[in-house]
Amino acid sequence: MTGEKIVSKGLEGVVAASTRLSHVDGEAGELVIAGFPVGELAANATFEETTWLLWHGELPTPGELKGFRAELAEHRELPAATLPLLRECARAKVDSMDALRIGLGTVSLVSSEAIAIVGLAPTIVAAYARLAAGEDPIEPRADLGHAANYLYMLTGEVPNPERVRGLETYLNTVVDHGFNASTFTCRVIISTGSDLVSAVVGAVGALKGPLHGGAPGPALQTVFEIGDASRAEEVLRGKLEKGERLMGFGHRVYKVRDPRADVLARAAEQLYQRSGDMKLYSLARSVEQTAIRLLAEYKPDRRLQTNVEFYTALLLHGLGFDVPLFTPTFAIARISGWIAHAFEQRAENRLIRPKSEYIGPRDRRWGSRL
Repeated sequence: MTGEKIVSKGLEGVVAASTRLSHVDGEAGELVIAGFPVGELAANATFEETTWLLWHGELPTPGELKGFRAELAEHRELPAATLPLLRECARAKVDSMDALRIGLGTVSLVSSEAIAIVGLAPTIVAAYARLAAGEDPIEPRADLGHAANYLYMLTGEVPNPERVRGLETYLNTVVDHGFNASTFTCRVIISTGSDLVSAVVGAVGALKGPLHGGAPGPALQTVFEIGDASRAEEVLRGKLEKGERLMGFGHRVYKVRDPRADVLARAAEQLYQRSGDMKLYSLARSVEQTAIRLLAEYKPDRRLQTNVEFYTALLLHGLGFDVPLFTPTFAIARISGWIAHAFEQRAENRLIRPKSEYIGPRDRRWGSRL
């Protein structure tokens, strides 16, 4: 009917802008980041190269990459006010994502530039992780790359190349993913003419939610609960009979297997092989296969396949990360993507202002309230 309003709950199917940053095809199970299939980029690029690619549209020359790495390293030192705030966060035992949100807000004390936000985020996350564990923060090192320095600040040990490659593969895999909730939040804030720090802090708030970036931990907890492959069917069937959701399976966009799951599965396999202990990896693969089979049995119309959370949890656990670090580490990667979207939105110079359909009452009169 002409003039009929179409309301799209959750903006489902609405195209809000054009982007050169990433393409997500949920039916084909495809993710392209700045022209590269996610597996091609994630397994080969350093995180600095991926960030440059998103911000500039092309991979850096050797000279550009050297300069970019040096500039990032110059922005790793916490502002003077940040550490006392993080100590207060640790005393209050706040959620690690809240600590990141609070810490990132202090970046404005020293800079509002993109490079400062990216450079400081790992320092904030690592410092809070150590403070929450009752340990002193470790100063960043300028001679290490972005991923290696993050691992160093968490442990005090220079990581081996295998661990750095595993983390870089993860960071590259999740750096951008279309107009997800946090990315859209970032673009909305920037569209008002606000600053990058505000946009990134707002995006962190969106990423914190368990329906977005806050749920990789439970996927691994299920694997630990099962403990042995022989128990997988019993435990998973019991959860499905009780109507519980199997974490790590199903995605709002992907109707087939999440392509990021394959990338991270390979990275996890390599990491566990090099450590000489494949027990947990083998168990996870068995749990995954059983879960997919049972989901097809119990929910045949849903097409629930493995998503990025399942192998995120396995890979980050293999790197020695505790569950509270999972989502902040996700944020460390996604910040580069958010900022690329902010640049794109600024160039578009258009306020994001959708309409709403009013469904409340009409024709009320003030005197009738009595």
